[in-house]
Amino acid sequence: MAETIKWLEVTLESTAAGLDALTARLTANGVTGLVIEDEGDFQRFLEENRKYWDYVDEELLERMKGVCRVKLYVTDDGDGRAQLARWLEGIEAPCRTAPLGDGDWAYSWQKYYQPMPVGERLYIVPQWEREAPVPAGRTALYLNPGLTFGTGSHASTQLCLGGVERYVRPSAPVLDLGCGSGILSLAALALGASSAVAVDIDPKAVDVTYENAALNGIGRDRCTALAGDVLESPSLRRELARQRYALVLANIVADVIIPLSAWVRDFSAPDGTFLCSGIIDTRADEVRAALAHNGLTVLERWEQNGWVAFAARLG
Repeated sequence: MAETIKWLEVTLESTAAGLDALTARLTANGVTGLVIEDEGDFQRFLEENRKYWDYVDEELLERMKGVCRVKLYVTDDGDGRAQLARWLEGIEAPCRTAPLGDGDWAYSWQKYYQPMPVGERLYIVPQWEREAPVPAGRTALYLNPGLTFGTGSHASTQLCLGGVERYVRPSAPVLDLGCGSGILSLAALALGASSAVAVDIDPKAVDVTYENAALNGIGRDRCTALAGDVLESPSLRRELARQRYALVLANIVADVIIPLSAWVRDFSAPDGTFLCSGIIDTRADEVRAALAHNGLTVLERWEQNGWVAFAARLG
């Protein structure tokens, strides 16, 4: 019998004023999926469970004003704790951990993840909600984040999905660097791309991407997932450069996008688009300068909740 996976739920305390800075630092440290709880969640909990008590502690209500919590999940083992240490580097927010069983993990994640519209055409649906009706005029994209995150809820992912809607070309190939759950690749395929190559440094992303592709009826003839570091592996770069892509995606962080911009020319079709996101607004000028230095002209810039995305093209 396979050993049951154990998880740690990691909770960081913040305030509404400090939330953007905290989530920005976590993302810069490599966190690609997190859950945010705020005072509104607490108020909704009270309303939904009011039948279970006769009064509400006013002192508790006062204590919850302006409170925000950020939750992360890692495996409860040496690898998970090492990953957590990297994620928390330079972060001073109060932190606590609590062990979860496999079933608790599923509930803890799923209760926050509901179907949601993104952009003008997409509708992101967790696989456990796949019977939910899809709004007219929208294309459903079914996902199970699994161990590798990428649900569409983060502002940087929403910016990138909006760019995919705008720049994907029917019957043309896509390259997704830092694919996570495969959400961007699969969105492009759902919107008409001919094929997608999805790459991530985390080997778990390969299985998760293929599982999510299967949920959407997409086979390995159209979606290829690879594990590797494009910046560190010349052989991987050579393999990717065998094909030129109409759309190259990178929803990562500024510190990766800046050096990665030097290789976009090797992957992009002559009239292809490079769409990059995951950029904290304070780093946007650095990224734009790197794009220009490597021969990329910015076509559009989008911003949401302190995050920036660029669409750029060679020449």
